[in-house]
Amino acid sequence: MDTLSAGHYPDWDLLISWVCVVDAGSMSDAAFRLGISQGGVSQRIKTLESLLDTNLLDRASRPARPTAAGRRLFEHATDLLRSADQMVESVRNVTRAKRTVVRLGCIDSFAAMIGPILTKALAGSAHQIRLWSGITPNLDAQLEARQLDVAVTMNGYSRVPEIRRLRLFSEPYFVVLPKAFEVHQLATLTELSKHLQFVRYSSRSINGQQVDAYLNSNAENIERTCEFDATDPLLSLVAAGLGFALTTPLCLWQSRHYLPAVRVVPLSSFSRYGRPLTELHRSFYLAYRENELGSLPSNLYDLFRNTFERQVAYDIATALSLDPRAVFFMEEDATMSLPS
Repeated sequence: MDTLSAGHYPDWDLLISWVCVVDAGSMSDAAFRLGISQGGVSQRIKTLESLLDTNLLDRASRPARPTAAGRRLFEHATDLLRSADQMVESVRNVTRAKRTVVRLGCIDSFAAMIGPILTKALAGSAHQIRLWSGITPNLDAQLEARQLDVAVTMNGYSRVPEIRRLRLFSEPYFVVLPKAFEVHQLATLTELSKHLQFVRYSSRSINGQQVDAYLNSNAENIERTCEFDATDPLLSLVAAGLGFALTTPLCLWQSRHYLPAVRVVPLSSFSRYGRPLTELHRSFYLAYRENELGSLPSNLYDLFRNTFERQVAYDIATALSLDPRAVFFMEEDATMSLPS
């Protein structure tokens, strides 16, 4: 070690970038995960190749594939970064009792509801919560990069073994129409789209992906027109009488200033081949790293489930003129257990 200088070793950013490129399968996807430009990722890989004096990518193939040396580096870098995570957490554990700030990320509609409730519930406790909001892909990436301690997203799968996910609850999608639009016995959503344009969530959001898959599976061929990541601009068009949308009670509650101008209709009001459409749901998961936050994940899990079951479901159902039992489903997941 004495004969080697720091210049002989790649820095963390280079190794993280290489692992991300191999894991994502492309420079563009890696750039999205890292939050930098595709050119920036390409430059990091070239710097890494120059430092190691070897080609890490076979650029003659399309898409470019890791070389044998690149695969070997990926294996070592993955182990090294995992060990670095463990080292950092081990050091943090020495003073864990003094740590009071917990970084919690939630999808936008959940954060809008839980913020005031969470603040009140934790008043006077040892924990201070920094609440961030965003879309599921970004929150999952921040959790994996340790920029968040806990996240509530719609992703039930973890690529990182240490990250645990507990199902909180599910909610159904509804058809949302302009208040003044008279609902006739329209056979399909495609038929409805001939009277009102369909306003979609964008395909980069989990909501958009779920709705697109649902429409495809039900042979609903609806033209793509307006798309949004967020509910507010989506409902603004519906409230103005310019379209219809598929969204959920929690999203409607987040943008409840539009409720007087819209009406909520169950998917079963429409049909496929003469039969009512089946329901579509989205589920929420509490994600965190095991054995790092003590009892906090268990406390948050109980708080969120109890809050939605006892208070939020009733408030939202009343506002939407729905049965509270049709708003949230608190089913248990037998494959997941709470930390002790």
